[in-house]
Amino acid sequence: MLNQEWVKLLNSILSNQYSIYILLMIVTAFPVGFFAGLFGIGGGLITVPFLFFIFEALGIDKIYLMHLAVGTSFAIIIPTSIVSVLTHNKHKSVDKNIVQSYGLFVVIGVLLGTTFAALMKTKVLVIFFTIVVFFLGTYLLLNANEHKISKKKFGLPYRIIFGIISGFISAPMGIGGAVMNVPILKYFGYPIKKAIGSAASIGFIIALSGAIGFWFSGSVLNTKLPFSFGFINVPAFLIFIPITMLMAKVGANSAHKIDKAKLQMFFGIFLYIVGTIFIIRYSSL
Repeated sequence: MLNQEWVKLLNSILSNQYSIYILLMIVTAFPVGFFAGLFGIGGGLITVPFLFFIFEALGIDKIYLMHLAVGTSFAIIIPTSIVSVLTHNKHKSVDKNIVQSYGLFVVIGVLLGTTFAALMKTKVLVIFFTIVVFFLGTYLLLNANEHKISKKKFGLPYRIIFGIISGFISAPMGIGGAVMNVPILKYFGYPIKKAIGSAASIGFIIALSGAIGFWFSGSVLNTKLPFSFGFINVPAFLIFIPITMLMAKVGANSAHKIDKAKLQMFFGIFLYIVGTIFIIRYSSL
């Protein structure tokens, strides 16, 4: 039975209809990987909407469209973030202490977010998330100079609160969490490059936890989605990862060649773009 499905997939790949979708995935993978390395993000903000449209066009059950897009996005983020983290680590831009202590609470948030993802209304969550994205983008743009960085201590209470919140919000959205964690770390006194490198490491933790959660929930629900393990689509994963891993390294190296103030400004602008995309994409939900 499984062999017949893969034969059908190979035949579909050769057809013009599916070739277009494969081409879209390939084209999308380039900016996903580059931004993953440049800003420390996992690329889910770009990947999820594209996968949603592609899966919808392929006739995937609408009940599970968002779940499949999010779960697949998390799976793609795992190898991409590994490349990004290793590259940032070569530039000594990863704070291992903050990753370990803060990451623990992020995982708790991800597990909670994954558990309640099926009960959440996408539109409400996205509206809230968009507001947060615009707020954080504004903060970065207004505080682009290094001397304006806050020197507040990122103590345990803050790590618990922000860790759980960032993980919880990231889980239903299929993102690595850097859109929240970079500004959070920046606010507590971390230089922008170290904030990005550390956020990339935290993004790996989020992606791994999220992928496991969506694989498990999809398996428990016995969705029987084509060419998928739980809520992770195998063909999309295989198409994305070679390109995103390559581009993540290019993006991470680029981050260390750009002026700190300019890099922070670019990230702020990027958050505005992300917020605008979400408004346009989900306004009809």
